Amino acid sequence: MQEISKGANVSLTALSEDAGAVVVSLGWTSATGAGDADVSVLLLDENGKIRSENDFYFYNHPAAVDGSVQLLGKTPTSNGDEDRISVDLTAVPEDVARIVVAASQYGGARFGDLDDLRMTVSDRAGEPLVGYSIEDAGVETAFIFGELYRRGEEWKFRAVGQGYETGLTGLATDFGIEVLEDTEPTAAPTAEIAVVPAAVPAPPEEGGATAVPAEAPAAAPEAPAEAAAAAASSATVPAQTRGRAPRTTRKKVTLPKVAKSLAENDTWRTARLFPVPSLKSDKEREVRATSVLLSVMAQVPELGRRLTAGFGAPAGRMQTFTEVPLPHGDTPKRPDGVIRVERAGKLWTALVETKTHGNPLKDEQVQQYMDIAARRGYEAVITLSNDVALDGSPVVDVKIDGRRKHKVSLWHLSWAEVAHQAQMLIRHEGVGNAAHAWLLQELLEYLQHENSGCHGFQNMGPAWVPVRKGIEDETISPDDERAIDVVESWERLIRQVCLRLGGELGQKALPVQRTRRDSDPRARRALAAAALCADGKLSAELRIDGTSSVIAVTADLRTGKVRTSVDIPAPEGSYPLATAKRLLRALAEAPADLHVQSLVEGENGPRGTLERLRPEPGDLLPKDGAAPTGFRLSLIKGMGNTRGNTESGFIRGVDAAVDRFYHGVVAHLGAVEARGGRRG
Repeated sequence: MQEISKGANVSLTALSEDAGAVVVSLGWTSATGAGDADVSVLLLDENGKIRSENDFYFYNHPAAVDGSVQLLGKTPTSNGDEDRISVDLTAVPEDVARIVVAASQYGGARFGDLDDLRMTVSDRAGEPLVGYSIEDAGVETAFIFGELYRRGEEWKFRAVGQGYETGLTGLATDFGIEVLEDTEPTAAPTAEIAVVPAAVPAPPEEGGATAVPAEAPAAAPEAPAEAAAAAASSATVPAQTRGRAPRTTRKKVTLPKVAKSLAENDTWRTARLFPVPSLKSDKEREVRATSVLLSVMAQVPELGRRLTAGFGAPAGRMQTFTEVPLPHGDTPKRPDGVIRVERAGKLWTALVETKTHGNPLKDEQVQQYMDIAARRGYEAVITLSNDVALDGSPVVDVKIDGRRKHKVSLWHLSWAEVAHQAQMLIRHEGVGNAAHAWLLQELLEYLQHENSGCHGFQNMGPAWVPVRKGIEDETISPDDERAIDVVESWERLIRQVCLRLGGELGQKALPVQRTRRDSDPRARRALAAAALCADGKLSAELRIDGTSSVIAVTADLRTGKVRTSVDIPAPEGSYPLATAKRLLRALAEAPADLHVQSLVEGENGPRGTLERLRPEPGDLLPKDGAAPTGFRLSLIKGMGNTRGNTESGFIRGVDAAVDRFYHGVVAHLGAVEARGGRRG
């Protein structure tokens, strides 16, 4: 990979023969775990302005209809978070001259609070081509990391590194986007970005943003439906707020509320498009699951594109196949599936190998498919199983022949990630029509059925039982390699918990990593394994977008308890008793067994259950009159004692503990967090 400095540029074509589609990655780390930023992409014409409202992509407008741009969302890495963007350069309209990639922060956060700011560009096969690190971030609240731009018939990349102290608002006005400032007082300032339609002349370079009426014009009497639709799809983009419906230029369909059932009783079962109860063997589950998923991907373009864009597939017509015989030595091999995408007469092909019910992928089998793909000129092999991929930890071990000119990329999907993407589309972002929404709902029902075998990560591995017993008996050695395997399984479990919760909420949920970019994932896991052997605890943190809090999860293998907790800072300048009363009022619907503890200069203060503290909020305050700096809220739950290495009481216990803590506690803390401000 070539490293370049601020202001430098490089030809993508010169770096790779396979740069027709690229994946742009923005990454950062945060010492507190609370740092975050929102990625945005702008398509600009020769004048440096957007052409229409469709040229601005962000968290609530993540994909282009033509597939040229798609925000793939955040993924955890060994050193923090990484936001990935798929850009199909062959699909970018000819009148687009530049593609600007930027990120912005909110709630008073600054890019100087983040570490290791970095942008990389990889080719279709996932090979990193060029990287650029920002070293001088300070008070800026928005940054243009870099841009892709045309020069004749080729695309080039330029490292920009331009910061804005005025956030997304300041960045947006530079590219023909009008800004509406919110004049009403709020806990945190907000702004709305209004995109200039193509029919309206862009404001002059020196004029800045033009005025926009605060209210939409009234609908014409003769066309109320059309006027209402136009008002609903007005070109306003929320720059700071969260949780609004997706902003698109055409109506999107999400699932309606469930109507009252017409069944006489609970024994009547709804007819399903993909029946599951008859499945009895692992082979039946694999064949059915592969066919169900690939058929829905081909029929619902939003899902097919979302699941393949990050693997280098172009935007185009997709067809899928199952059980395709392919020559290999004396005996033909039959991959579980084949995905083909056609664009401009060119084909992109991926072989698919599927496992269900916790069955592991086989290195030798995947290696054979890699060799077949290389010989036949296919682009990728995709493995699909209950396992969850981690950065720096391969799911299968294969050898790639570097002497071959044609490169084949190996990618992995978990069933939990498939379910997450289906949830995001049908419950939050929407799809093109009602039939597509119904198909996705049927897919989700299938994946979640106990007989499908597609439940996601459900195997703590063969090291789980001996390590847990060794911890209970205090006989395990700190350098036991099996402890590292358990730590890795724990990371996979936390990643899956984030996928499930994020899909349900329609918000990003990610594990928090506090290590720097140059850290070694195995060395980090070795330290965690030593701590596990010493104190018998597995620990993790996760953050949900839209909240300022980091949720800590600790599984104590000696006591058999899972503790979920969150620290809430006390508002500056407030009266301690008033703060305690306000906190307890916000937790009126929280579980009575919630533990509340005051924090005094980082130390532990008085504590008690919510049930005991409600009538006496003053018991939460230190007796010496010291003002609490914050409060720690904790729930403790049994984690299950099943000894098997398949889906156990432990896995279900951790998932249930996080779910109960979020819905019972964190979801009620919005007002308290707004007063307390953001941490880090």
